[in-house]
Amino acid sequence: MTTLLHCGDAARGDLWRAVLPDLVPGLTVRHWPDLGDPSDIEYVAAWTLPPGLAAGLPNLRMVASIGAGVDQLELATIPPHVAVVRLIEPDLVRGMVEYAVMATLMLQRDMLGYRDDQQARRWSPRRRVAAADRRVGVMGLGAIGTAVLDGLAPFGFALSGWSRSAKTIDGVATWHGADQITAFARDVDILICALPLTDETRGILAKPLFDVLPAGAGVINVGRGGHLVQDDLLAALATGQIGGAILDVTTPEPLPGDSALWHHPAVVLTPHIASDTVPAAAARAMAEAILAIQRGGVPAGQIDRTIGY
Repeated sequence: MTTLLHCGDAARGDLWRAVLPDLVPGLTVRHWPDLGDPSDIEYVAAWTLPPGLAAGLPNLRMVASIGAGVDQLELATIPPHVAVVRLIEPDLVRGMVEYAVMATLMLQRDMLGYRDDQQARRWSPRRRVAAADRRVGVMGLGAIGTAVLDGLAPFGFALSGWSRSAKTIDGVATWHGADQITAFARDVDILICALPLTDETRGILAKPLFDVLPAGAGVINVGRGGHLVQDDLLAALATGQIGGAILDVTTPEPLPGDSALWHHPAVVLTPHIASDTVPAAAARAMAEAILAIQRGGVPAGQIDRTIGY
């Protein structure tokens, strides 16, 4: 019996139990903690794994993250022969693009300043700066980062991208590696972080990077809270080196009630809602990953465990 164990939202589990067997003939879906016979389970889908689960499944072939990242999974607890997959599905990517475009336009048109004017009952028009006169830089050029750049292109922004390894994207100035991050950042007016969280990217949104950006630059984080050094952001906001920040992710989540980010006039916080998986679309992505494994192939979104994404 070929079985998928779903760990997470019960409603999604019920939907997957109903639709996945039609997409993957012979597949049975169980919902944690209903393990049944652990030797039946070849696939697991989860945001985080119950402690010790992976090691107790002798025929496990794949663990799929119900989301765009895998940093929340403890990879060391997953046997090395097991494929680890990010479920990148179109609706999740579209949601991230919507949020990133919205946040970019808010910073471009100084909506944070106009929000303060409204609260102060102050009528203070500003000169509009054309999108073509602003450069937006995206850190992370995977499926989400490249889709964000595609979504921004029609507005006429100058576009840059930075990634761990070299990428070529039409209409985008691209940079790669730690030795090129300064060249990437020095003329970026609005910086978007869409990186995976790894040992190399943790704390990358910090004073050394902020100091390179043009004075008054905006920062958008749709990656992970661990990318941002919050005290460095607050210091950069205080000096005006950073003009505004829109943060969908923080560390921890939620922030403690005494965090200065809650009430900072140049910060917009949202509760990790930039996008999420739509259960039916995620079921299709899960089915495609399982079928790829069954054919002896590599599923879309399979990570390189040596680099963590």
